[in-house]
Amino acid sequence: MKKTASVNNYHGVGRRKSSVARVWLKHGKGEIVVNGKSYDAYFDTQVTKDKIVLPSKVIGKASAFNIDVNVIGGGKKGQADAIKLAISRALLSLDPELRPVLREHNLLTVDSRLKERKKYGQKAARRKFQFVKR
Repeated sequence: MKKTASVNNYHGVGRRKSSVARVWLKHGKGEIVVNGKSYDAYFDTQVTKDKIVLPSKVIGKASAFNIDVNVIGGGKKGQADAIKLAISRALLSLDPELRPVLREHNLLTVDSRLKERKKYGQKAARRKFQFVKR
Protein backbone atom coordinates (compact mmCIF):
# COMPACT_ATOMS: atom_id res chain seq x y z
CA MET A 1 0.00 0.00 0.00
CA LYS A 2 1.24 3.49 -0.91
CA LYS A 3 1.54 6.26 1.66
CA THR A 4 0.20 9.55 0.33
CA ALA A 5 1.32 11.79 3.19
CA SER A 6 4.00 11.48 5.80
CA VAL A 7 2.93 11.00 9.41
CA ASN A 8 5.18 13.89 10.47
CA ASN A 9 3.60 16.48 8.13
CA TYR A 10 0.75 18.65 9.34
CA HIS A 11 -1.30 20.78 6.96
CA GLY A 12 -3.39 23.93 7.37
CA VAL A 13 -5.19 26.36 5.04
CA GLY A 14 -5.90 30.01 5.83
CA ARG A 15 -7.73 32.71 3.91
CA ARG A 16 -7.93 36.48 4.29
CA LYS A 17 -9.37 38.94 1.74
CA SER A 18 -8.24 37.43 -1.57
CA SER A 19 -5.18 35.62 -0.15
CA VAL A 20 -5.00 31.86 0.29
CA ALA A 21 -2.17 30.29 2.29
CA ARG A 22 -1.31 26.59 2.47
CA VAL A 23 1.07 25.57 5.25
CA TRP A 24 2.95 22.36 5.99
CA LEU A 25 4.64 21.73 9.35
CA LYS A 26 7.57 19.33 9.39
CA HIS A 27 9.87 18.47 12.27
CA GLY A 28 13.02 20.60 11.97
CA LYS A 29 14.93 23.63 13.17
CA GLY A 30 12.24 26.32 13.10
CA GLU A 31 12.79 27.74 9.60
CA ILE A 32 9.89 29.52 7.92
CA VAL A 33 9.92 29.50 4.10
CA VAL A 34 7.31 31.50 2.17
CA ASN A 35 7.09 30.81 -1.59
CA GLY A 36 10.69 29.59 -1.66
CA LYS A 37 12.13 32.56 0.28
CA SER A 38 12.83 33.12 3.95
CA TYR A 39 9.94 34.95 5.60
CA ASP A 40 12.35 37.78 6.54
CA ALA A 41 13.14 38.30 2.84
CA TYR A 42 9.52 37.89 1.67
CA PHE A 43 7.85 40.31 4.08
CA ASP A 44 9.15 43.85 4.45
CA THR A 45 7.50 45.22 7.62
CA GLN A 46 8.02 44.05 11.18
CA VAL A 47 4.25 43.88 11.76
CA THR A 48 3.77 41.23 9.08
CA LYS A 49 6.80 39.27 10.30
CA ASP A 50 5.45 39.30 13.86
CA LYS A 51 2.03 38.03 12.70
CA ILE A 52 3.61 34.98 11.11
CA VAL A 53 5.63 33.89 14.14
CA LEU A 54 2.84 34.62 16.66
CA PRO A 55 1.17 31.15 16.62
CA SER A 56 4.52 29.41 17.15
CA LYS A 57 5.45 31.76 20.00
CA VAL A 58 2.09 31.32 21.73
CA ILE A 59 2.41 27.54 21.98
CA GLY A 60 6.17 27.61 22.61
CA LYS A 61 7.15 25.14 19.90
CA ALA A 62 8.68 27.66 17.51
CA SER A 63 11.97 25.84 16.99
CA ALA A 64 10.50 22.34 16.75
CA PHE A 65 9.03 22.65 13.24
CA ASN A 66 10.05 23.85 9.81
CA ILE A 67 7.14 25.73 8.26
CA ASP A 68 6.74 25.61 4.48
CA VAL A 69 4.21 28.14 3.14
CA ASN A 70 2.63 28.54 -0.28
CA VAL A 71 0.60 31.76 -0.49
CA ILE A 72 -1.15 33.37 -3.47
CA GLY A 73 -3.32 36.43 -4.05
CA GLY A 74 -3.83 39.71 -2.27
CA GLY A 75 -1.30 42.02 -0.68
CA LYS A 76 1.35 41.42 1.94
CA LYS A 77 -0.88 42.18 4.97
CA GLY A 78 -3.67 39.90 3.76
CA GLN A 79 -1.12 37.19 3.03
CA ALA A 80 0.38 37.53 6.52
CA ASP A 81 -3.07 37.14 8.12
CA ALA A 82 -3.81 34.11 5.93
CA ILE A 83 -0.49 32.52 6.91
CA LYS A 84 -1.16 33.19 10.60
CA LEU A 85 -4.52 31.38 10.38
CA ALA A 86 -3.03 28.51 8.35
CA ILE A 87 -0.20 27.95 10.84
CA SER A 88 -2.71 27.98 13.70
CA ARG A 89 -4.86 25.38 11.95
CA ALA A 90 -1.83 23.21 11.20
CA LEU A 91 -0.81 23.36 14.87
CA LEU A 92 -4.36 22.38 15.77
CA SER A 93 -4.11 19.29 13.55
CA LEU A 94 -0.84 18.49 15.33
CA ASP A 95 -2.40 18.66 18.80
CA PRO A 96 -6.18 19.27 19.27
CA GLU A 97 -5.59 20.18 22.92
CA LEU A 98 -4.02 23.48 21.80
CA ARG A 99 -7.46 24.84 20.85
CA PRO A 100 -8.10 26.79 24.11
CA VAL A 101 -4.67 28.47 23.95
CA LEU A 102 -5.03 29.40 20.27
CA ARG A 103 -8.63 30.55 20.82
CA GLU A 104 -7.53 32.73 23.76
CA HIS A 105 -5.17 34.66 21.47
CA ASN A 106 -7.78 34.89 18.65
CA LEU A 107 -5.63 32.81 16.30
CA LEU A 108 -8.47 30.59 15.09
CA THR A 109 -10.88 33.44 14.37
CA VAL A 110 -11.46 34.01 10.65
CA ASP A 111 -11.57 37.66 9.57
CA SER A 112 -14.17 37.42 6.81
CA ARG A 113 -14.25 41.08 5.78
CA LEU A 114 -13.97 41.65 2.02
CA LYS A 115 -13.86 44.70 -0.21
CA GLU A 116 -17.32 46.11 -0.83
CA ARG A 117 -18.32 46.27 -4.49
CA LYS A 118 -18.78 49.50 -6.42
CA LYS A 119 -22.43 50.40 -7.06
CA TYR A 120 -23.74 51.86 -10.31
CA GLY A 121 -24.61 55.55 -10.25
CA GLN A 122 -21.92 56.14 -7.62
CA LYS A 123 -18.25 57.01 -7.70
CA ALA A 124 -17.18 54.06 -5.50
CA ALA A 125 -18.71 51.58 -3.06
CA ARG A 126 -20.15 54.33 -0.85
CA ARG A 127 -18.84 57.56 -2.32
CA LYS A 128 -21.45 59.44 -4.34
CA PHE A 129 -20.95 61.95 -7.11
CA GLN A 130 -21.07 65.58 -5.96
CA PHE A 131 -24.61 66.95 -5.82
CA VAL A 132 -25.33 69.89 -8.14
CA LYS A 133 -28.31 72.03 -7.16
CA ARG A 134 -28.39 74.26 -10.29
